[in-house]
Amino acid sequence: MHARIKAIEEEIAEVKQRLLAIGEMRPGSLSKQKRSRGALYYQLSYSHNGKGHTEYVRKKLVPAVRRQVDAYRTYLELNRKWKSLAIELCKLKVKLAK
Repeated sequence: MHARIKAIEEEIAEVKQRLLAIGEMRPGSLSKQKRSRGALYYQLSYSHNGKGHTEYVRKKLVPAVRRQVDAYRTYLELNRKWKSLAIELCKLKVKLAK
């Protein structure tokens, strides 16, 4: 049990380091839309503080916005992993204390 606790603590430390390295991020999904006259444009849609938002994105900014959205997805994945590890760690420590 002590070995698993140590392993979980190491995994949490790794997750924290990866979170620190994320950089710029923003929630949402980036999509290509078509106007009625056939012109294409990009739009970022996301929810924040319970409200939906839509932003138009210039074509030259699409790669940067895509990286930010991908970084946010990485953040969410790492956050879920940390929570799962933290729950497991707490349960193990409670068991150990009994």
